[in-house]
Amino acid sequence: MDITLFPTKGNLILAKNSLRLSKQGYTLLDKKRNVLLREMMEMIETAKEIQSQIDETFSQAYHALQAANVMFGINTIGRIGYAVPVDDGIKIRFRSVMGVELPMVDDETDESEQYTYGFYRTGSALDEAYKKFERVKQLTLKLAAVENSVFRLAANVKKTQKRANALKNIVIPRYERITAAIQNALEEKEREEFTRLKVIKSRK
Repeated sequence: MDITLFPTKGNLILAKNSLRLSKQGYTLLDKKRNVLLREMMEMIETAKEIQSQIDETFSQAYHALQAANVMFGINTIGRIGYAVPVDDGIKIRFRSVMGVELPMVDDETDESEQYTYGFYRTGSALDEAYKKFERVKQLTLKLAAVENSVFRLAANVKKTQKRANALKNIVIPRYERITAAIQNALEEKEREEFTRLKVIKSRK
């Protein structure tokens, strides 16, 4: 039912309540958008830092691997690589930021399972390469979680901005017009009633 068709005090109260709720909703959405934007910008900076660390660690890891290949032979290193088991210790959990679920990646691999290759016919060069690539794996897990979080935050910021704009540019102005129209109609009605009473009183 269009409350503008019936300019009554009851409808005026309804319009004012709707206007107040719309303004409160816009304020909350604006705060949510700002929090999500701040979180997203911090994560973008974190992603840049992690990417830089990955690039540096990758370079170190490949140099260490080249040294191990020279020392023990590519075929030997290849056979040792096949002995490394598939990593199934990665777990994903979530944390909520203003209702947005952000992933957190945990590596629950047992540390005792590291260096699954034997130490016979190997040396510190291979150990160094293994440690560097393990570090790359940990950084890659962090980067994946951060980049996924940035994607989710960006999508939610866009959705929140769209809703806030709808309230600010459509809903709030509409209820402001409705409230003003009803108030004007009621005031006009009161003036007419007052004039009518004055006329009746003067005739008496």
